[in-house]
Amino acid sequence: MCMDQHISEVNHGTSQSSRTRSPAPFLSKTYDLLEEEEEEDEDGSGKRSVVSWNGEGNGFIVWSPAEFSELLLPKYFKHNNFSSFIRQLNTYGFKKTSPKRWEFKHEKFQKGCRHMLLEINRKKCEPSAFPVYLKASEESTSATGLNRSMSNAAEQENQSLLLMEENKNLRKQKMELQMQLSQFKALETKLLDCVGQYMQDHHNR
Repeated sequence: MCMDQHISEVNHGTSQSSRTRSPAPFLSKTYDLLEEEEEEDEDGSGKRSVVSWNGEGNGFIVWSPAEFSELLLPKYFKHNNFSSFIRQLNTYGFKKTSPKRWEFKHEKFQKGCRHMLLEINRKKCEPSAFPVYLKASEESTSATGLNRSMSNAAEQENQSLLLMEENKNLRKQKMELQMQLSQFKALETKLLDCVGQYMQDHHNR
């Protein structure tokens, strides 16, 4: 349907404006990302999709925000901030359409319809976009950091307990050694007394 529409536009002489204009880099990169990921999926690599077009081809789904941020955002956008990517989508009028997954749609952003990217314009103002979902994403990141901090704290506490236990054992060993040393000193004193007594008795004889 999109291709027929495009051919019709070309026949009506609108192709010249397409040659003199180009889509926003953000839109082109997002479209390229989806197309290249789909090609990899079709190669049969068996790799789980990180992002893909939805079934109707009128939107896309980020299946794994963590992997998307770590692997794809740096490759196409030179950053790894998922929240920033979402804000950019909002800037161009994309809508989040599902409360259960990261699915985004724009009526002019469709599979097989790259030429329609020219019709997507950047908003002049940027109202707060997807506040609940952005907050959830940021809270998730914060929660991950908090969990790591708690894990590190627990590990440090365990290390501290181990050191305290080891210190306790060392003190116990030190006391035992001191007791043994005292016993040896007492025995040494007794032996010296015996030797002295023996020498005195021998001298008197």
